[in-house]
Amino acid sequence: MAFCFPSCRAIHLRAKWIVPTFRLTLFLLLTACTAATSIPQRIPASPPTLEPAYMPPIRYLALGDSYTIGESVAEQDRWSNQLTNLLSPHLGGNRRGVEVTFIARTGWTVDELWQGIQASKIAPPYDLVSLLIGVNDQYRGYPVAGYREDFRFMLGKAIEYAGGDPKRVMVLSIPDWGVTPFAAGRNREQIAAEIDAFNAVNRDETEKAGAHYIDITSISRSAINDSSLIAEDGLHPSGKMYLLWAEKVLPVALKILSEEKGE
Repeated sequence: MAFCFPSCRAIHLRAKWIVPTFRLTLFLLLTACTAATSIPQRIPASPPTLEPAYMPPIRYLALGDSYTIGESVAEQDRWSNQLTNLLSPHLGGNRRGVEVTFIARTGWTVDELWQGIQASKIAPPYDLVSLLIGVNDQYRGYPVAGYREDFRFMLGKAIEYAGGDPKRVMVLSIPDWGVTPFAAGRNREQIAAEIDAFNAVNRDETEKAGAHYIDITSISRSAINDSSLIAEDGLHPSGKMYLLWAEKVLPVALKILSEEKGE
């Protein structure tokens, strides 16, 4: 049998057809393999917005005299400390309580409070600042006009320590010590009148400055009929009275803190 070999031209034409076909086949195979082995990309979801594990404590600066430092009562019975206990349930689970800094001492006048502040280490701004001062100015017979000037200065400092915001400052009125056993034999009506005059000044200056004013004088005067509101020294408030003060201050403090959070 005779074999018929294709011509060179036929071989060349067939090769031209086979090579492109091979290349196309190889490309399709590689593409299919790549598609089979590639892993589809997943677009990560946006991470959830989480509340911080904790928030720093409320920073509270308490300025004053024996009524602020709690003469004759345990530390936990000071009205400022009782206020922090009342605030705690309202702070939320991620708040680390209230941190109180006291600058107060029994017997201090407004001027002596300022000296005490200068000798203390404070770190403003504070979230809350309370100011209760003036009973010793009245007790020593200082003029009301001088008290006004001194109190205005001290109130300005309290506002400065609150970051310049008067709405974070709470001024408490001066209690009436004339109803206590300590005042026996003294002119109680005169003491009351002088206390009222001093309170008229601190209220006026507080309202002008735009700070919060809280009248606790009426609470103090209820001690005339309730000896349990007086400490064992016969002069200063008991823990029971301080609790009444703290309860009176609580709504104001909550309002300040809610405004701070923008609620």
